Amino acid sequence: MKKTITITIVLSCLLAFSQTTKEFVDNVVNEVESNSKLEQLAHELFDVIGPRLVGTPQMKQAHDWAIKKYESWGIEAYNHEWGKWRGWERGVTHVDLIEPRLRTLVGRQLAWSPSTGKKGLQAEVTKIPLVENKDQFSEWLETVKGKFVLVSQKEITGRTDSQWEEFATEESFEKMKKTRDELTDQWYNSLRNTGYGYRDINSAIENAGAVGLISSRWSKAFGANKVFSAGTEKIPNVDLNLEDYTMLYRLVENNQKPVIKVIATSKEHGDVPTFNTIGMIKGVEKPDEYVMLSAHFDSWDGGQGTTDNGTGSIVMLEAMRILKKLYPDPKRTIMVGHWGSEEQGLNGSRAFVEDYPEIVDNIQALFNQDNGTGRVVDLSGSGFLQSYDYISRWLAPVPRDVSKHIETEFPGSPGGGGTDHASFVAAGAPAFNLSSLSWAYWDHTWHTNLDTYDKIVFDDLKNNVILSVVLAYMASEDNERASREKRVIQTRVNPFTGRSMGGWPQTRKPNRDGTSAK
Repeated sequence: MKKTITITIVLSCLLAFSQTTKEFVDNVVNEVESNSKLEQLAHELFDVIGPRLVGTPQMKQAHDWAIKKYESWGIEAYNHEWGKWRGWERGVTHVDLIEPRLRTLVGRQLAWSPSTGKKGLQAEVTKIPLVENKDQFSEWLETVKGKFVLVSQKEITGRTDSQWEEFATEESFEKMKKTRDELTDQWYNSLRNTGYGYRDINSAIENAGAVGLISSRWSKAFGANKVFSAGTEKIPNVDLNLEDYTMLYRLVENNQKPVIKVIATSKEHGDVPTFNTIGMIKGVEKPDEYVMLSAHFDSWDGGQGTTDNGTGSIVMLEAMRILKKLYPDPKRTIMVGHWGSEEQGLNGSRAFVEDYPEIVDNIQALFNQDNGTGRVVDLSGSGFLQSYDYISRWLAPVPRDVSKHIETEFPGSPGGGGTDHASFVAAGAPAFNLSSLSWAYWDHTWHTNLDTYDKIVFDDLKNNVILSVVLAYMASEDNERASREKRVIQTRVNPFTGRSMGGWPQTRKPNRDGTSAK
């Protein structure tokens, strides 16, 4: 059942609230509009500290920065150490085409890539061939020693489908899509013919003596590439933008024997501890019951880690600042969790669930924000059967300018693992994701080199601060304990594996040892 919060519901519910609640909400709106710290927080986190890949000095710097911020606002905070990770630090990446002409190329090394050293590496470029069997691939492997190898499929167009649809003839658009699909099928069939898997094939090329891998994972938006982890152990792995990658590919296809020079420096820091940053405003009436704000703090490091999930992080920082200022003595304890290593599998939040069962068992509500800079537009009951009753109460005093955008779904379905509220839902805690408007998140900024400060929409973030503060306040003040009754979700048996599927999500153990991270 889907419901949209209407002005009629909001106005009628507001009549039931004391003047104190209305005054609180008015004060929150005034604080957000006249004294926002969001821009300063964004500058310090994104421009000064930068991206926050787990295991990097920047990740630890961000945790310590958050603690100092909270302490400056009179909020108790600490770093919860939950594991260890491979310590690594990105350095300079510079790529030049040397032959057949000089040109500086646009790219960056992938996370945890081995270093070229300061002098860099210069070598000819080749590409993975199309093969019919493993013998053909093995024969080609003998030719890669001392060369850079292009390991990604060549895109046939750098224009988005939306442009093709708008400007191309229908026949031309359909022809392009058909050709693209055929070439993709041909590429993956050839990879299967090599006899290697995705990771194994990179290792085979590395073991054959290649000096480095060059990849390109276009994000279907101009200038945007997905930037994840390196597929190598000892040689560098550099990602190039589509435009330069496909140029190199064509040069190889036409036997031009291109030569590039790559400088991609990085440092290994051994095994380092990993953390969550936890903040707390102690409750005065029910201190052992908890309302929790939630946002993962880590990021991939191709850009600045801004919309994934720096914007969610600064929203929760600002929400806690305002709560401390305007609601310093909450009925229930209000906590915030800035989780580490979400990107590698919700590890930080899963570790918290495992390490603090007494808190998880007494959570009144958790509100998580993750997916971009947009205003919150969706709120699901996460499969909790009575969620409509209490979430509707908590939403009622939210200003109309904020609530009018929100579509709710009750009881909804439990989150399976896409973001950190799922760690708590699996443990039976009422945890809810504040899902935001896209702003082209998935193609333009999600895990890309373009996830940067300039993509922030501060008006939408202010909207989310107001929502988060009011929800936390209302959940804290509620005289009733939020029901944990779950909807019944049928299970079924997978006919291929024989394993049970469906049902309520099960808690999963975190990976506490990422010292071999790649």
